[in-house]
Amino acid sequence: MAVSSAQRVTRLLLAWSHGEESALEELTPVVHKELRRLAHRYMGAERPAHTLQTTALVNEVYVRLIDGGRVRWQDRAHFFAVSARLMRRILVDWARSREAKKRGGQPQQVTLDEALLVTRAPGEDLIALDEALQKLSEVDPRKSQVVEMRFFGGLSVKETAEVLKVSPDTVLRDWRLAKLWLLKELNGERSQGQG
Repeated sequence: MAVSSAQRVTRLLLAWSHGEESALEELTPVVHKELRRLAHRYMGAERPAHTLQTTALVNEVYVRLIDGGRVRWQDRAHFFAVSARLMRRILVDWARSREAKKRGGQPQQVTLDEALLVTRAPGEDLIALDEALQKLSEVDPRKSQVVEMRFFGGLSVKETAEVLKVSPDTVLRDWRLAKLWLLKELNGERSQGQG
């Protein structure tokens, strides 16, 4: 996204935050492509026959953003961080519902690649990762936010730093430590589940 486009998104978000409904109408087509990219990234980790489609995920995010009341948007990065969180919630809720129907709500465990946080299997892995992220947020909320923004939201180190109002070095450090913590947490759960 070009700098002028990012500035335009920020300007429209600020106007929408201040109650200008026409700003939302102008904002929607501008952010739609990026939201579809985020949704496609999420859906790429899901099984091929997933009943929730990319377009439906984007539409559900729009509905929740609009129905969620007024948000004081900081900038483009903040908007996409919130959108990424909403997409994660939608997919986790869907996976929990599906698993409750299929297996009585018993999630399978996630494996983590140490280099990247990538869920390999659909639904069940997303649930386990979500639960681990919730535990991380209780221990260190900022590290959990870094994972959410970087992995789920696809934000750059710089964008994440801007949203969290910390340095890029802090984001990189939090990112490394969060991945290690999550790996330990998920491996610990796997060991307990097998024992």
